[in-house]
Amino acid sequence: METLLNDFSPGLFVVSTILMLALIALMVKFAWKPILASLSEREEGIQSALDAAEKAKREMANLQADNQRLLQEARLERETMLKEARELKSKMIADAEAEAKTQANKMIAQAQEAITSEKKAAMAELKSHVAGLSIEIAEKVVRNELSNKDKQLELVESMLGEATLN
Repeated sequence: METLLNDFSPGLFVVSTILMLALIALMVKFAWKPILASLSEREEGIQSALDAAEKAKREMANLQADNQRLLQEARLERETMLKEARELKSKMIADAEAEAKTQANKMIAQAQEAITSEKKAAMAELKSHVAGLSIEIAEKVVRNELSNKDKQLELVESMLGEATLN
């Protein structure tokens, strides 16, 4: 350090200081503003990129929230549609069962009416047949009874006797 103090020249120091100040003045005049502008520009670019990233992040969060909401709405709509379909199916089944019961009751009523009419027709035919047989039997009995003259007179008298009694 001592050699440094021995070699010290005040003139050289002043010239070096002036040159240094001139260099700093030139740097400030010509280079400092562009450097600061470049740094400021770069800082603004980085800040705008960060802002854009934050904005994109918010938009992504909004889109995800919208997607979740739409998905939830779609699920609710699907559930509603499925519920309506189940209700429609149940109603259609109930309507079909009611229609089938109605048809079955109609068929049963028609069958009962047919059975009743067939029964009446059979009874009428049976009565007619029995009446015919009764007439034939009565005719044969009356022929036998009336074939004899004494029996005829007796029958006529008994009939007259019954006629006056009534």
